[in-house]
Amino acid sequence: MNAKKIALATLFAALSFGALSAQAQDSVPAHNYMYGEHLDIARALSTEVDATPTCGVVGTHLNYVDSHGDKQTLNYRTIAQNCAGDN
Repeated sequence: MNAKKIALATLFAALSFGALSAQAQDSVPAHNYMYGEHLDIARALSTEVDATPTCGVVGTHLNYVDSHGDKQTLNYRTIAQNCAGDN
């Protein structure tokens, strides 16, 4: 029974360590896009748009992987998608 507790504790510790390293990788500092900037995007992971109740310009965040395999986050501005009938 003692070996069972040790094995369970070891498994829990290993899973906890993996979760901590995954959280550390997700906290990538974002940078703001500047017009004309060269972007090194190998694969887009997700796009998040700031919620807004009105039509207009909103902040958008692109999470992607660059050509070196590093996760990056890019902030840029775009028009909100809830502009019914507006151009």
